Amino acid sequence: MDIILIGLGVVGQGLVEILRDRADDLAQSYDFRARIVAVATHSRGSLAHPDGLDPARLLQAAQSGHLSRYPDAPGLRRGLDALALIRDVPADVMVEATPTRLPEGQPALEYCRAALDAGKHIVLANKGPLAAAYSDLIQRAARAGRQVRFEATVMAGTPALRLAQQALAGCRISEARGILNGTTNYILTRMEAGLDYAAALAEAQALGYAEADPSADVDGWDAAVKLLILARTLFGAEPGLADLDVTGIRDITPDAVAAARAAGERWKLIARVTPEGGSVAPARVPLSDPLAAVSDATNAITYITDLLGPVTLVGSGAGRLSTGFALLSDLLDLRRLM
Repeated sequence: MDIILIGLGVVGQGLVEILRDRADDLAQSYDFRARIVAVATHSRGSLAHPDGLDPARLLQAAQSGHLSRYPDAPGLRRGLDALALIRDVPADVMVEATPTRLPEGQPALEYCRAALDAGKHIVLANKGPLAAAYSDLIQRAARAGRQVRFEATVMAGTPALRLAQQALAGCRISEARGILNGTTNYILTRMEAGLDYAAALAEAQALGYAEADPSADVDGWDAAVKLLILARTLFGAEPGLADLDVTGIRDITPDAVAAARAAGERWKLIARVTPEGGSVAPARVPLSDPLAAVSDATNAITYITDLLGPVTLVGSGAGRLSTGFALLSDLLDLRRLM
């Protein structure tokens, strides 16, 4: 499988690291042999080679700060922009791992359309194109006879979408509700331990869980975008961000945390979606609910099904290798179809 990788930050490097370290196992166990034939970044250059780029050298160059430090070799091309790589470099799949930009999802949305038009499958870690143009991408892929995969967009490597679409196939899912943002869950966990909101946020920022501007997380918008993807995947619904009722965690006080504890409950930022609509809001969850036990930066989702009742999945929702694994799982899924 020849891959064009757009974005070589934390997530892209996670995928490259896995391909470097697991190449023999993947070939032996899954008959999966991957070559990264091109890489494009926003500010650190681009590379393309028809025989594939060496993963170890690619990681060294990325970690040194610029792809110009990748060693020269016959046939190596440098400096092509992302669209030129996508359109002109032969490959089976484009992996899009650049940061999410809302509401327009650009430039990643343009990359996705160009890849499908060029006959390439697409695998996404970037939520923006799906939030902006989910139906367009799915329809464009169907016309091109190609696939769109995006397991990494909801709970990173924890297979939230694959559970719903494959393992629970045959069940009717009437609702999904969960903890889809690790930053807010970490903050609420630390408030449960006695910190106030400001101190818990500062600690999350110091650990790298929260950005300097944490608004996308703490105001609920990161979870809301993931909810859009779930609504479209599970129910074929087409809500926009403006259609969701979104409230963050800024107003939760130590007194509110103490009151919940006294009642045998915990505060969680709960994203909930049904065929009728969705919401993101803090809620007091009974300790008997599996979501109440999910602590720190961990994510979880509960599917309400007709045949099995509630089914809850708990796991990592972020991180280099976790999200890199999600990309790998989608690539392996595509391999089975090729």
